[in-house]
Amino acid sequence: MELKIWAVDAFAERTFEGNPAAVVPLAAWLPDETMQAIAAENNLSETAFFVAEPARGPGHYHLRWFTPAVEVPLCGHATLASAFVAFEFLKVREDCLVFRTLSGDLVLTRGPQGAIAMDLPAFDATPHADSKAFAAALGDALGVAPVEVFQANYPLAVFASHADVAALNPGGSLAAALESFGQTGLIATAKSADKDFDFVTRFFAPAKGIVEDPVTGSAHCAAAPFWARRLGRDRLIARQISARGGTLDCTVKGPRVHIAGRCVPYMAGKITI
Repeated sequence: MELKIWAVDAFAERTFEGNPAAVVPLAAWLPDETMQAIAAENNLSETAFFVAEPARGPGHYHLRWFTPAVEVPLCGHATLASAFVAFEFLKVREDCLVFRTLSGDLVLTRGPQGAIAMDLPAFDATPHADSKAFAAALGDALGVAPVEVFQANYPLAVFASHADVAALNPGGSLAAALESFGQTGLIATAKSADKDFDFVTRFFAPAKGIVEDPVTGSAHCAAAPFWARRLGRDRLIARQISARGGTLDCTVKGPRVHIAGRCVPYMAGKITI
């Protein structure tokens, strides 16, 4: 069996920026263990698989995401990459796509100058029940302690400065620190020191096989609403300051977050299984 596959840099303006995702369109679902094996072989933070659902209407698909280790309930950058593949390579005519996912229907709209906007669920960040101990554990694991810790879809750790977030060192002890508090990932954030951006982020998910994710749409489903409240405006420009880096244009609309970005194709090929 041969399957088409694309590698796409999402939230990128050029190759080698943003977050690389693999996208595999399917005519019908493969066994879960086969998709998990493909994701492990790709060894990217996520591989996306989607199947058209014409009975639901034009532009409707069922979308799933796999890390090298597990299936995940939400992945923004691989959703963006999937829409890019559908628009650019599968030549879908619709300007609006609807992906049925574990996080509900996600609507993606083709925008100006190559941008694609995603309509994603917002997650409210509430004070962590054990914030003092958790902050101390994170400080030991990362080398810098956050000043506040909240809980959303992932814990959200707020640091005193942009420089503190940049200095974080997610060594081997982070996975144990997160596990001791029943967590699998961490959003690290601070107000940006760069006038071109409102806030900065980094994202770590060692329990899911991702030491650090280059750019994470799902993290901004919590970080954008948090900073919208702090900064008093609904539209914000975020920069994820991983080694690759990526820019996310975020607009908070009540229980939803619209996140827009661009994609750059890196590779196209075939999988033989």
